[in-house]
Amino acid sequence: MTATVAILGGGIGGLSAAHELAERGFDVAVYEQRDRFGGKARSVPVPDSGGDGRPLPGEHGFRFFPGFYRHVTDTMARIPYADNDRGVADNLVSTSQMLLASGDGGVTLPTETPGSVRAWRELLTSMFARDQVPGEESNFFVDRMLTFLSSSATRRESEYEHTPWWEFIDAEHRSRAFRQYIGYGITQSLVAMRPQVSSTRTIGRIYVQMLRGLFDPSIDADALLNGPTNEVWIDPWVDYLDSLGADLHPGTEVRRVHCDGRRVTGVTIDDGREREIAADYYVAAVPVEGLCHLLTDDLRRAAPSLRGVERLDTAWMNGLQFYLTEDVPTAAGHVVYYDSPWALTSISQRQFWDDDAFDLTECADGEVAGVLSVIVSDWESPGVVYDKPARECTPEEIRAEVWIQMKRHLGDELRAEAVADWFLDPAIEHTDDGVVNREPLLINTAGSLRHRPDAATEIPNLTLAADYVRTETDLACMESANEAARRATNAIIERSGADVPTCDLWEFREPAVFEPLKRLDAVRHRFGRPHPGEMSKPLWRTALNARSALRF
Repeated sequence: MTATVAILGGGIGGLSAAHELAERGFDVAVYEQRDRFGGKARSVPVPDSGGDGRPLPGEHGFRFFPGFYRHVTDTMARIPYADNDRGVADNLVSTSQMLLASGDGGVTLPTETPGSVRAWRELLTSMFARDQVPGEESNFFVDRMLTFLSSSATRRESEYEHTPWWEFIDAEHRSRAFRQYIGYGITQSLVAMRPQVSSTRTIGRIYVQMLRGLFDPSIDADALLNGPTNEVWIDPWVDYLDSLGADLHPGTEVRRVHCDGRRVTGVTIDDGREREIAADYYVAAVPVEGLCHLLTDDLRRAAPSLRGVERLDTAWMNGLQFYLTEDVPTAAGHVVYYDSPWALTSISQRQFWDDDAFDLTECADGEVAGVLSVIVSDWESPGVVYDKPARECTPEEIRAEVWIQMKRHLGDELRAEAVADWFLDPAIEHTDDGVVNREPLLINTAGSLRHRPDAATEIPNLTLAADYVRTETDLACMESANEAARRATNAIIERSGADVPTCDLWEFREPAVFEPLKRLDAVRHRFGRPHPGEMSKPLWRTALNARSALRF
């Protein structure tokens, strides 16, 4: 008899679990609260923007596919799309640049692997030794990265997991420029990680993987989709799942998960009519705040590992789009506004979109020629126009503030009269009690790993497929959600005894040259000795302070 699986949530984790299970013959049903699948990754039609054409495409924030993504792109390659050999994965387009913009200028970095020693020197100088950052401090940061690269897995988990990144790079004792460009920089802007509280284990691993994307010519350091997410990925995915026999239920809220103290016995759903459904296995693919809402005393007793999710932290990382009457490429890739108070990043999307996949001229009244999608990663710091943090601003104030902050970096390239329309992520809601974010993002604070559960819970018929699950990826992103779904699928295969292949899983790859040093560090760590790089940090501090004192 075919085992039945109820998947609670239709974001990337839920759809990934449905994909892997349905392809292996399981009877799958997916229950999604919203009327569109895709979770935070979904694109949405902008209300009242259709005019005489299609609605404009809006989104929670732009999609970003760094080079270390392997799980989610493998799944995408198995989603049929037109005549593409690799399905939806062929809708990914590589960028060639990343603009590091600041108020006094900017540096354009290639996102393609440098082809000469001179190009490598220019790249590393631009990344770590910009004009604003003293050269000796850049060298210190390189030393810190080498320390991390040569550290053992046991040290990373038992020591660096509990060390904030800010402390690891000694940012408090460095220059303001160091803190701004290296302490915050790409870290906060691209993954919403607050360096003062985020785990060194997480940030260090991601930093290494992002650098590896530049070092390894066989992978794309940075890619994005060639059209709005639902048009070129999510909707074809839903169609494929439907063809596999998956039962898809949009607009269906999960109200309660029933547990008898040992197993999940059913789930109460509401699609306009409240009722209880039952299955052999259940996959919770809801975000962390959603799982906290569903936890009961029976679930906590049956699966003690679930208790920790209530202690996980979230942050705000939401976006808005500007629809322009002219295409403003800004850069052939992402723009990081290094010293913007709200930690902005953006992408000018039209240059990457395929008109055959999505013709922007068919939207609204045909006047929109460009889409500038922007993400705000810092909702706590005051802005430059209203002197208020984003979370205290009205939607119109957010729009005005973001535009001015970008214009201070890009100058005359942005013209206010070119803005035909704009759209703020609908997860940002203004209520009588203040601004609420309905879709916050998990952040890996120092020491939080112990609070994150495995995909296979202690309850034999309950698994998890979400970005807060323990994964190799170890970051709140689409890749982690997909990996968690694969781990959940493998647990169901094992527990059900199904004679089907398990899902592929990949580990991060780091430069092999550091393996002997990692083994040496594992021995040092076992005997309670510090990493040799930690002993050099006080020497660096003394040398840098002495040099500063000698300056007149």
